[in-house]
This record gives sequence, C-alpha cells and structure tokens, in this order.
Amino acid sequence: MALNFYCSSAVPPQHQVNVTFGSKNPLLNVKNLIKSIGIPSKSCSPHLSLQKGNWVKLICGASFEDVVDIRNLSLVYTLAGVDCIDCAADPSVVRAVNEGIEAAREIVSIRRPWVMISVNDDEDLHFRKAEFDPENCPSDCHRPCENICPANAISLEREKSTMEVLSDVNQTEKLKGGVITERCYGCGRCFPICPYDKIREVTYVRDAVATAELLKTNVVDAIEIHTSGRQTHLFKELWDDLADSVKYLRLVAVSLPDTGDATISAMNQMYSIMEPHLSCFNLWQLDGRPMSGDIGRGATRESIAFAVHVTASRERPPGFLQLAGGTNVHTVDGLKKRGLFQTHMTSGAEPNHLHSLIGGIAYGGYARKIVGRVLSSMRSQHGDTGIEHHAEHLLNALKEALHLVGSVKSYNYPFGTQQ
Repeated sequence: MALNFYCSSAVPPQHQVNVTFGSKNPLLNVKNLIKSIGIPSKSCSPHLSLQKGNWVKLICGASFEDVVDIRNLSLVYTLAGVDCIDCAADPSVVRAVNEGIEAAREIVSIRRPWVMISVNDDEDLHFRKAEFDPENCPSDCHRPCENICPANAISLEREKSTMEVLSDVNQTEKLKGGVITERCYGCGRCFPICPYDKIREVTYVRDAVATAELLKTNVVDAIEIHTSGRQTHLFKELWDDLADSVKYLRLVAVSLPDTGDATISAMNQMYSIMEPHLSCFNLWQLDGRPMSGDIGRGATRESIAFAVHVTASRERPPGFLQLAGGTNVHTVDGLKKRGLFQTHMTSGAEPNHLHSLIGGIAYGGYARKIVGRVLSSMRSQHGDTGIEHHAEHLLNALKEALHLVGSVKSYNYPFGTQQ
C-alpha cells in the first residue's frame, strides 16, 4: 500500500545568521554555529523534507567500509542537518553510522537522520572493488592508480629485498601494499589508467537473507535497492526475499539509471512488484552519472537531465524523486535553471496540499571529498580518532558540510562561497 501525506506550509525562508567565534573553546563555537543557523529540530521528521523538496541524503558508499571515516562523516553531516545517511549493508558499518549520529546528538540536541542501507539485485557499479597484486607491478611504475584514487584507497611503497646469486648480492625493489579494501568504493577510475593492465574488478551482490535479518534488528530505517531497471525479474526475486522485513522500515528507495524510453515502464513494473507489501513511503533515486560528483561542474548534468525526463512524464509511478549520481555544489543551480528546485505541484483531493516535484538530493563523492580533506588532515596528525575530540577539525569539517547541505536547506551560510 502506498502512503500519501500532505503539508500546506511553504519552504521556510532563509535563517538570518550572525555568527561570531570569540570563544577559545572550539566545541562551543561548533554549538553556537549550529544553533545560529537553525538546524532542524528533533520534532521535524525527515519525511517532511521530502515533501518540501529540501531532503538531503549523505551517501557513505555501498562499498565504502572504513568505519572510522564513516563514523566521523555521519557525525559531521548529522550536525549539518541531513535527513538520511546511506551506507553499506554491513552490521559494522551500520554500527559506525549510528555511533556517529549519537555522538553528534551528544554535542547538540538535534534531530536524528534516518539510516539507510544499500543492496543490489545484480552486478552494479556501486558494488565492486578494485584488486591487484603489488608484487606483479613493475618497480619503476609511476603509480597513476595511487594518484587518481579519490578515496586514498591505494597505497604502494617500494621495499628492497636481498637476493643472493652465487657470491654476488643484487638489490632488487618490489612494491608492497595495494588496495585498502575497506576504503575502496568501486569508482573504477584506476582500471583504465593502469599502464600494465594489472587491476581487476571484483563484483558482489549483497546477501538478501542477511539483509532481511539486519532490517529486523531496528538499527536501520530505510533500504535502497540498486537495479539496472532492465531485468525486473531479478528485482522481484530480491523483493520477495525482503518482503517480510520491509514492514520494519520508514522508507524504501529504488536507485536506477536513465534507460531512455524504457525508464518509466520499468519504474511502473517495479512499483507493481513492491506495492502489495509497501507499508511505508517510497522513493526513486535518479542516478545520473554514478560516483562522479567530485569531478567537477559538468558531472551533475546527467542527473539533472534525468530529473527533467522523469518529471515530464505523467505516467511515472507514485513515490518521491531524488537526484544522485554526479551531484555536487552545482546541482541546485542546475535545478533552478530548469525550474525544478523546490517546485511544488498540487496533489490529492484538496488544492492546498502541495507536494514537491523533486524531493531532494543525495550527495556522495562530493560530500565525502570536502569533509574528507579535513578528516585526512586530522588522521595524519592524530591517527584514527573521533572528530569530536579535535574540535578545530570538527568546526572546519562542519563549515564545509553546511555549505553543501545549506544550499538545499536554505541556510544562510556565513562563510562565503566555497568550491
């Protein structure tokens, strides 16, 4: 059963911010910043953000499993007011997200975002890892894979080994290290750049039975199913395996690419599969150009074009629409130019009930990049630690996150424009 709800309130005006950082206590400055901007209160449910068109989701990454970074990212973006945090369907990762959320709420009494896990019904770009044996790499390789990795998931060092040949001693160099598996999120940028074609792609499909058990533990609020949209029988198989556990959820999302004329038809087929067991809200994640938001301005064009395509169709099934794939600091401006940002349409029986055409935006690679710079600096200085213990870093990370989240939430960001 699909659920509908309505709210006649308009999008709130920007909060007027007058923030001064006179305190020598950086954590107090963090608290003052959050209170001044006006992050959503505990009484404001995330589903209202979908209706207003200012929903923001943080994508930690379906294959990103660095629990220290995930905990710190979740802490920072909870303070910034995101509505949802999407992560791998792994108990240790989910635990890290929840720990980050609760650590944020100990700093300031703030609303709890929903926790979402991601699964797939078939091979998918989001569910893969890079892999290679560093001993097979030529010692004189200039290591372009290490330089291009946005997650700092490749670490190579030269190691000298001694080999005795008769009475002579020859010094040879080998590379050690390789892919740091828990940090790799499968962007694939290292595959084509390896000059010796040594890097392999390892794909996987999340176990449906284990996922169903995880949903029943009440540690997550939502699930997202990644699908190609081309083979709905695989989607049905996964949904049937999950059907008894979706009653524990607040939201079911489906992430799919733009397949042209077949997109709306596939969405309707998938909705008909879900509808008999759908007792919560549903959302369609329009995945324009996967894992590319950190590349630059042009990366968001495909996500916006996808939104234009779907919103133009009167045949689309029920459910909120949310952008992803290439989303970054330029996405809101792109939506505004198309007349899609926080544009409301009348729905339901009463004309005063408004529903946002685009529910919101999910940020992945770009969101991790801007806060990741701070986390990387902190890690180099202090090792693996909670960011709340280093309030100067927390304040810097929060400023970055607020600039991004605030562009959707209509915060009045007081620190100037950042790119």
